[in-house]
Amino acid sequence: MNIILVMNTLRPEARAKILSMLVEGMSMRAASRIAGVSLNTVTKLLIDAGTVCEVFHDATVRNLRVNHLQCDEIWAFCGAKQRNVATMKKQSLDAGDVYTFTALDRETKLMVTWFSGDRDRRCTDLFLQDAASRIVTPVQITTDGFAAYTEAVDFAFGGGDSYAQVQKVFSSTSDKGPSRRYSPGIVVSQSKEVMFGAPDEAMISTSHVERQNLNIRMGNRRFTRLTNGFSKKLDNHSHSLALYFFHHNFCRIHKGLRVTPAMAAGVTDELMDMGHVVRLIEQATEAPRKRGPYKKRAA
Repeated sequence: MNIILVMNTLRPEARAKILSMLVEGMSMRAASRIAGVSLNTVTKLLIDAGTVCEVFHDATVRNLRVNHLQCDEIWAFCGAKQRNVATMKKQSLDAGDVYTFTALDRETKLMVTWFSGDRDRRCTDLFLQDAASRIVTPVQITTDGFAAYTEAVDFAFGGGDSYAQVQKVFSSTSDKGPSRRYSPGIVVSQSKEVMFGAPDEAMISTSHVERQNLNIRMGNRRFTRLTNGFSKKLDNHSHSLALYFFHHNFCRIHKGLRVTPAMAAGVTDELMDMGHVVRLIEQATEAPRKRGPYKKRAA
């Protein structure tokens, strides 16, 4: 595949093609080989795309009418897994486990917001406060039994909303072989616990957001287990998520809805593609200034 350059810049259709590769689960190195460009070019494109996608989401996904919000966390790591950080040859403050909090609208499948960081109370507060700021209707929230959610949801949402948790108990085993390391735990019991408000018991579930976690692992190479495609920098990890969720919300037609989640939620009536991201990048990029005549400095 021959990439045509214009003034040392990839043509818009070539950039859109590379971005499409990234949101379909291809690694940056694979995309660079197929497109015939350097890894630095793909990295720079990802940074630019992630930046404009995050700005676009922040400005556009507002004033939502959400009835049922499901929240969950998905694990990944940056640089090295937490247990290996101390023995890294090149130490980094970004290294270690990274949890991405996600908030999904059950009906429209819109990703309302996300947040990457530690699995602690501070990050939980930041995540839920951002989610609450985007929703204008009373909402029923469902999460798993992570302890930090209990007070954080009450602080962010509170009066007029309802909140429930799905408590799961997993089986424990003494097996230390591959079946324990690579297979998900078996749920032996599950219960629903109302925290506040009057939630509809039939809607107390995290199944949809947990299914979305699978989509993330399949569509974002950085979340694929047992590969070397994991993030080396936290910033690039965040940029890849912003690009992925733009594609999920605005570009990918949901088979059950027959429209994109953003269209189902009334955020837009336009079906977008990676060409829109390229145009956002072009709009955000300052045109190069013309160089004036050389003027000799006065002594």
